[in-house]
Amino acid sequence: MGDGISREELQLAARNHGMPLEALAHGITPIGLHYLLVHYDIPVVDPGAWRLRLGGRVELELAWSLDDLRSRDDAVTAPVTMECAGNGRARLEPRPISQPWLLEAVGNAAWTGIPLRNLLDEARVADGAVEVLFTGLDRGVEGGVEQRYARSLPLEVARDGGALLAFAMNGAPLPPQHGFPLRLVVPGWYGMASVKWLGEITVLDAPYDGYQNARAYRLRASEDDPGEPVTRIEPRALMVPPGIPDFLTRRRFVDAGLVQLRGRAWSGHGEIVRVEVSADGGATWREAEPGVPAGPHSWTPWTAAWEAEPGEHELCCRATDASGRTQPAAARWNAGGYANTDVQRIAVTVR
Repeated sequence: MGDGISREELQLAARNHGMPLEALAHGITPIGLHYLLVHYDIPVVDPGAWRLRLGGRVELELAWSLDDLRSRDDAVTAPVTMECAGNGRARLEPRPISQPWLLEAVGNAAWTGIPLRNLLDEARVADGAVEVLFTGLDRGVEGGVEQRYARSLPLEVARDGGALLAFAMNGAPLPPQHGFPLRLVVPGWYGMASVKWLGEITVLDAPYDGYQNARAYRLRASEDDPGEPVTRIEPRALMVPPGIPDFLTRRRFVDAGLVQLRGRAWSGHGEIVRVEVSADGGATWREAEPGVPAGPHSWTPWTAAWEAEPGEHELCCRATDASGRTQPAAARWNAGGYANTDVQRIAVTVR
C-alpha cells in the first residue's frame, strides 16, 4: 500500500478501537466507547475453573477463585483514566509501524476490585523483593518470542500506587475484551501496565527481563537503542470537537457566535493545574476553566468560551500538570511511537 497504512496495520485497527472524541462529553466512558487494545487473542476463560495465584518471594503462596474475590468486603470502586502508550503514534513522521492510533486511545472507566496491596500483605512479601510480575492468559508471538503477555512493576508502585485487581467495569462484570475475569488497573501508568486476563502474580527478587519490559514499551531513538522504559502517562488535554463533522475529513462546521468548548485533561505525574486553548493554531493561548475530577486518578473536565468569527480556524488545547510538564507544540519522535502528546489540532470552518 505504498506509503499509506499497511494491510497489517489495518488488521490491527480492525481488531482494536479508540474512543470517539465526542465521548469526552461523558465523565465515565461507557464500556463500548472505552478504547481497546488486544495484543494477541482474547482468551475464553471458564470462570468456575479460573484461579488467581500469588507466589514467588512471599511467605505464603495463595490462590483465589473469582467468587472468593467478588465476596470480599475490601472491594473498592475508582474512576481511572487509562491511555495507550501508543496514542498519537500515527501522527508521527516517519510513522512507526504498529496500531495506528491518532488521539482516541483513552477512556475513563469506574473499575471495581480488590486493592493489590491487600493481597500482597496477605501473602506477606519477603525481604529482598524488588518487583511484582503480572502474567496474563493471552498468548502469542511478538518480536520473534512466543510468550504470555507479562509485565512487572516496581514493588513500591504495586504496593502504594493504588493498583486494583478489577473484576467489574462501570458496575458490570468485565467484558471478555477488557480482561474477564480479572485484570490489573494501574492508575497513572500507560495501559500496557494494566495486564488483562490475569492468571498469576509473582513477587520477584530481581528485575523482570521478559519481552514486554526489556524490549517492548521503551523510548528508543532507533531500533538498536536500548532506550528508557515507558511508565507514567504524560499530560494531555483533548477537546470535544465542536459543531458537526464532514464525513470523510472530520473537519468541523460551526455557526458564528459564542461557542462553549469543553474537554478533559489528565496526567500520570500529578494533578492538572492548567488547561489552555487556542483558536489560531497555537499562536496565542488563553486559560480554560478547570472542573473537579471524579477522583484522584480521574481526568479533569474543563470548559472555555470561544467567540467564533466567520472563516477558517485551528482549535488547539494543551495541559500542564503539577510536576511542571506541559504538552509540546510538536511531536517528539521515537522508534516505538510512544508517549506522543503534542497538542490536539481541530480544523474548523465558522459559517
